[in-house]
Amino acid sequence: MTDARLDRILNGIDAGSLAAALSARGHAVLDGVLTSLQCRKLAGSYDNADGFRSRVVMEHHGYGQGEYKYLSYPLPEIITRMRVAMYPPLAAIANDWNASLNIADRFPEDHATYLETCHRAGQTKPTPLLLRYGPGDHNRLHQDLYGDHVFPLQATILLSRPEEDFSGGEFVLTEQRPRQQSRVDVVPLSVGDCVIFPVRSRPVQGKRSVYRATMRHGVSRVRGGSRTTLGIIFHDAK
Repeated sequence: MTDARLDRILNGIDAGSLAAALSARGHAVLDGVLTSLQCRKLAGSYDNADGFRSRVVMEHHGYGQGEYKYLSYPLPEIITRMRVAMYPPLAAIANDWNASLNIADRFPEDHATYLETCHRAGQTKPTPLLLRYGPGDHNRLHQDLYGDHVFPLQATILLSRPEEDFSGGEFVLTEQRPRQQSRVDVVPLSVGDCVIFPVRSRPVQGKRSVYRATMRHGVSRVRGGSRTTLGIIFHDAK
């Protein structure tokens, strides 16, 4: 089933604008990528028995409190479309980042070719996931790596309505630069908004050269209600 609105948004993603936002703030927000109805359907699918390869209770692993489920292949069509369409402009940014850091590796232009690289290395498990938080739940600062092949950018889409479905639960990013204390960003999101951010680091222009700033992300404590998000990671897992 086609969705002209979503296709228009995805096809209109501009790598230059995203790169500028990532350089200035360490993240970029795409407003209203998904409609409220699309968000409700995806959030509601969390309770389905099928379509997932595993469930993780964060408290059991010291990740925080709450839970998430990794989707299985074949992914829902809407998630596949977002993963495939978002990848090319993000790959252009990733290649510019590698060039600025004098890293020889370059990412292919299309997602299917990149996944072939992951799969040849044994990273065959899909990584898109749904995360659900209730009162008191939170996600500790972390990085989503999963193997040797790591695509340097990822996306999170908020599927719940702030101050209606839940309160608290802000998306948080930290940046650690050499010989500096960490900088914290709280990223305000509305239902359907997509935040794009580095998986583990980003290039920063210093006085003499470009260096890497280490990034981590998490979710602050949910004060009330239920918060569900969709995470889109472009590399697969071992």
